[in-house]
Amino acid sequence: MRNHYIKVTKIILWVYIILCFVIAGLNNGYKSRASADVVQIISWVWHFYENYVKTAFILICGFLTIKIAGGSAKMRKKNLIGFFASALCVHIIAPIVTKNSELYLFAMPLPWSTTPLQLMYPESSIYLTRHPLWGTFGITCALIFYVIMTAIVLIGTLLFGRRWQCSTLCLFNGFAAEVFDFAIPLAGKKKKVTKSGKKIFAVIKWAIFALSAFLSLWWVLFLSGIPVFDISKAAGKIELVKYLFFELFVSMFFWIFFIGRGYCYYCPLGTFLGFISKLSGQRIKTNNTKCVSCLRCNNTCPMSIKIMEKAQKGEDVADLLCVGCGHCIDACPSKTLSYSTRFLDKIKNAKKTYPDPAKSLEKVEK
Repeated sequence: MRNHYIKVTKIILWVYIILCFVIAGLNNGYKSRASADVVQIISWVWHFYENYVKTAFILICGFLTIKIAGGSAKMRKKNLIGFFASALCVHIIAPIVTKNSELYLFAMPLPWSTTPLQLMYPESSIYLTRHPLWGTFGITCALIFYVIMTAIVLIGTLLFGRRWQCSTLCLFNGFAAEVFDFAIPLAGKKKKVTKSGKKIFAVIKWAIFALSAFLSLWWVLFLSGIPVFDISKAAGKIELVKYLFFELFVSMFFWIFFIGRGYCYYCPLGTFLGFISKLSGQRIKTNNTKCVSCLRCNNTCPMSIKIMEKAQKGEDVADLLCVGCGHCIDACPSKTLSYSTRFLDKIKNAKKTYPDPAKSLEKVEK
């Protein structure tokens, strides 16, 4: 049955990628030359695909992944439950409540995209196309939704580390890396990133982060009325190219030939949250028991972090690349590894100090 589930997951991933290429091409290419009636149809198809089809794929493939992984994959199950809740809230519940099928555009904080900032500028293309459809009230609701999502991501990361966004909430690449994990890559075998590969990714990461940070800062200054050169039209086009090539198409290329977390190596939001995770004290503890040097943690890590080397010394793993997926923890046969942050440590210590009264009573009765 396991191989059958993997085959089904691979088929769904192929369908997801093909639909994405076709519909994205229509939405971002042909739609600008189409008649008003055709534009309406393309927009409806795109929104239906992004919200309902994507959510269906997440639920179906997430369930299949749980079946494939088996009962010992506790961290992976928590990830998938988080993505189920995130998809249902962002793609189903919130759009129905607000009657806005494009809220997913505002579910990722800066510096991932400047779309929310562009929406605040009356002469930007996104404002000119959305205002006739949403009105001022609709635009205000979209921006409020963005502020709420930003607060959820930032506060959550401070408490729970990068795991909160990258392995629980992210509906761009994080969800795909988890729900399609056993189907990736679609061609060939799953590969590990070498030292030279990491260096290449590092160059791309800082280049994309610099570009994203520059665009974010420029829009903030521009909207604040601080004199800066006007690149509002060019900025929108740069964002579109960045999204279509470096984010959408390249990430799917990784899914087909490489690894699920390829985009996570240079995601600008992930890079930013990596620094916040440092403030949260995010780390993989490696001293719960003795490391048996089985290499399973290294082999299963999607970010190619050398975990075993640290575990052999009993040292914490606090790597900026760590997305907190917990695959290494699930894979460890000796239960040496565990995920933690300062906040999680406090919760754990509080449970030790104030144990559950019901459990204490059970011990007394025994």
